[in-house]
Amino acid sequence: MSSVLYDAQGPRAKQRNILLTGVFLVAAAAVLWWVYASLSDKGQLDWEKWKPFFSGTEAWTTYILPGLKNTLIAAALSMLIALPLGAVLGIARLSDHRWVRVPVGAVVEFFRAIPVLILMIFGLALYSEYSSVSSDDRPLYAVVTGLVLYNASVLAEIVRAGILSLPKGQTEAAHAIGLRKTQTMVSILLPQAVTAMLPAIVSQLVVVVKDTALGGAVLTFPELLASANTMSGYYGANTIASFTVVAVIFVALNFSLTTFAGWLEKRLRNRKKSSGAVLSADDASLQGAAGTTV
Repeated sequence: MSSVLYDAQGPRAKQRNILLTGVFLVAAAAVLWWVYASLSDKGQLDWEKWKPFFSGTEAWTTYILPGLKNTLIAAALSMLIALPLGAVLGIARLSDHRWVRVPVGAVVEFFRAIPVLILMIFGLALYSEYSSVSSDDRPLYAVVTGLVLYNASVLAEIVRAGILSLPKGQTEAAHAIGLRKTQTMVSILLPQAVTAMLPAIVSQLVVVVKDTALGGAVLTFPELLASANTMSGYYGANTIASFTVVAVIFVALNFSLTTFAGWLEKRLRNRKKSSGAVLSADDASLQGAAGTTV
């Protein structure tokens, strides 16, 4: 069947596609078998490598759960600070005053252009040189600082784009009824833009959770991924098992965050659809009768 987007395949095209699909499946199976054989030869698939995670709680209480706790603390603090800061910066970039719009735009573009790892390293150096933060807490402070500066700048652009995507008639109607710009932004534009921005905001929050691993790789921050390295050395170089467990935990965290965001977005959309008042049959008949009287 042909359509506007593509033409129907002929007999030769169908045979060629079947042949290419078969070749791809054979190649994928060969690669998977090679990976399995390599891991098996090196003993990474032996039960002894995976046993610490399924028989006993030492691996969880000593390595995984403390690392997960530090990851959640760093991610939660970064989100709580970056979200309102990003909203303020994004709204400030839309200001009518040039003395507000230009400096804020320069700050946002500056921190967006710098890799988050460099921001973490600079943060660690600043806390060690110019603050009284203890050496044990400096990695956490540095990780949160880097994540907040970078992600607040990215969220500022998301907020700005979300507000600009709304029809201009929304703003014009608000001004027509006498609302000031601040009232228009808070009462009309932001509530509508939040629903449209939610998928992009959640994607950035997932990035926050994953980027906490940079602190463990460079700043010795004892987060979840860093605990996998220590755990692997303690249990006889069970590298594949340790990192597989950590990867599954990261996937579960990010999937939970995405699922919650999807539920929240659906709830917000349904609330907007059902925001009108519902009249009963008696009320409707009374209003209809009142409308026919002269």
